[in-house]
Amino acid sequence: MKIGDSKPLRPVSGVSATERLRGRSGEASSGRHVTDSASIMGIPEEELTPRVRDALMRLMGEVDQLRREMSQLQERLRESEQLADRDPLIPVLNRRAFVRELSRITAYARRYDEPAGLVYFDLDNFKQVNDAHGHAAGDAALHHLAELILANVRETDILGRLGGDELGLILARADEDTAKAKAAQLAEHVRGNPLRYEGKEIALSISVGAISFSGDDGPDEALARADRAMYESRRKGP
Repeated sequence: MKIGDSKPLRPVSGVSATERLRGRSGEASSGRHVTDSASIMGIPEEELTPRVRDALMRLMGEVDQLRREMSQLQERLRESEQLADRDPLIPVLNRRAFVRELSRITAYARRYDEPAGLVYFDLDNFKQVNDAHGHAAGDAALHHLAELILANVRETDILGRLGGDELGLILARADEDTAKAKAAQLAEHVRGNPLRYEGKEIALSISVGAISFSGDDGPDEALARADRAMYESRRKGP
């Protein structure tokens, strides 16, 4: 039979051409079975000499290897993107990623006329913690603060480190009263849960400022307003 003949291959002793091909050639180097390669490649079985079969097997193995390498590369890229958004010290977004998310929420608020809340946190007496207990204790205090906040907000809320001992929290679908109430609750929670470090108990407190924004603010303006609200709250005291 010549290449291109339309006459179908007839099974021998009840065994199909594909099954006989598998029986002689085994599996591809990747561990996958060759599936009807004669039909796929358009080559009649009698043309599949050992050399052709070996070449097909190698080709199929190389294709599978490329697919695995591509999948691994895509996974590494996803991991790299996540790392690029994470603060290097505590398990929250870094400032760049936080501002990006704030821009996204601002656009959503503008489009759907739905307010969101923004809370600005500042860890009180952070320098004194560093001076009295060491910088490792200061790092532990920031980590403790982040964990306390994350444990008491919704999954849709977004926490980020804005720099030093300052954190920001985006509260999805929250008006200003809701944002202020949440800020006060978190401040009280931090006061009631001191940091335990090297057998010592270190009391922590935070100053907070809370606002709402509906899309009229840009992200920088919203952050500036929340920052001013935080400093005003600190000036007034408890």
